[in-house]
Amino acid sequence: MSKCILVVNSFKTESTDMASQISSFLEERGWTVGIFSYDGQEALKNGVEAVFEGMDLAVSLGGDGTVLFVSRGCAPLGIPVFAVNLGEFGFLASIQKNGWRKPLEEYLDGKLPCLSRFMVTCSVMREGREVFSCCGLNDMTVSSEAASRLINLDVSYSGSNLGPFKANGIIVATATGSTAYSAAAGGPIMSPGLKALVLTPISSFSLSARPLVFSADGTLSVRVLPSRAKIGLMADGQINFELKENDTVILGIPNYRVKLLGGSLDKFYSALQSKLNWSGGPRA
Repeated sequence: MSKCILVVNSFKTESTDMASQISSFLEERGWTVGIFSYDGQEALKNGVEAVFEGMDLAVSLGGDGTVLFVSRGCAPLGIPVFAVNLGEFGFLASIQKNGWRKPLEEYLDGKLPCLSRFMVTCSVMREGREVFSCCGLNDMTVSSEAASRLINLDVSYSGSNLGPFKANGIIVATATGSTAYSAAAGGPIMSPGLKALVLTPISSFSLSARPLVFSADGTLSVRVLPSRAKIGLMADGQINFELKENDTVILGIPNYRVKLLGGSLDKFYSALQSKLNWSGGPRA
């Protein structure tokens, strides 16, 4: 018997009713359905985990933040994500809330398109041992906990030193995450299927510091140098880990990808045109 988990964003008022509808829809077709209530604020403060093992499908009911949470749990297990957009942007959650039934029927019939998106992984090494690891769909950020404080980071790519970075921090984003925090910090927007990472400085002390795009053939290494500010690592803006002086963060692209159902390049670029207000005319 096929199993599905519905991850319901508790902040979205319509998500509970929609979860009931989708649950009934799947159960009528012989599926076993479980529901997990996701509170983004609670997750940021205390961390929450859903059990995705053994599932054949995950349905995300919320915005792109909910998709990020679900993707981190599903990607390593190869579980596809059916993401219904109840948020604002919809770069990741491309299935509209009033039109979920037809694409879900297409998925059950094996006809729904699926986009694979590359992830980013991090491993924090401290005194020769790993003290933290996780994956992300959008990005990994190493930054000062105080927004106005500069920190010092030594960055290298596959052993080639890129020099010290003096900035509020750096963002290492996937192609998917290039439309998020990295773009807000001045980074380039990459096609979502590109297997690459972009390093974007945050408020760099040097005016010559520019975003850098790296292939997946190597790994990025970020060593924490002495600074006066507290420094943290954040995955997808949702998972926090406090870094210490001389910690080294190793970042790369894993072998697994997240499978996002119902997405397409046309939907991605249409979202860019709409959300970024690309009009192409004199008011652009």
